[in-house]
Amino acid sequence: MPVQSESVYRIDKFVVPAAAREEFMARVSGIKLILDGMNGCRQNLVLEQFSGPGEFNVVTIVEWQSAEAMEKAKAAVSVRYKEMNFNPQETMTRLGIKADMANYGLYATA
Repeated sequence: MPVQSESVYRIDKFVVPAAAREEFMARVSGIKLILDGMNGCRQNLVLEQFSGPGEFNVVTIVEWQSAEAMEKAKAAVSVRYKEMNFNPQETMTRLGIKADMANYGLYATA
């Protein structure tokens, strides 16, 4: 797949039940603060759906300078989660959240 830049994008999409929204968004805000301060984080967006028929009502998009920067951040976040005694998968299961998470590269159209 040809790409236009070395940037790597982490795009996570969530179906968040209304009853879980407050706790989930508080977690997302905390994680955003952690990522914003990391080397190689170019932009970090949290989007919440306000209209339309889409299934996913919360989307996060993080642009990393490179795959290497993203991997370093992933390792650092894993350590931080252990320090916080936080397990994202357990939290999402408990809250009834469905997720679709993946890494993307920018597709070259020309």
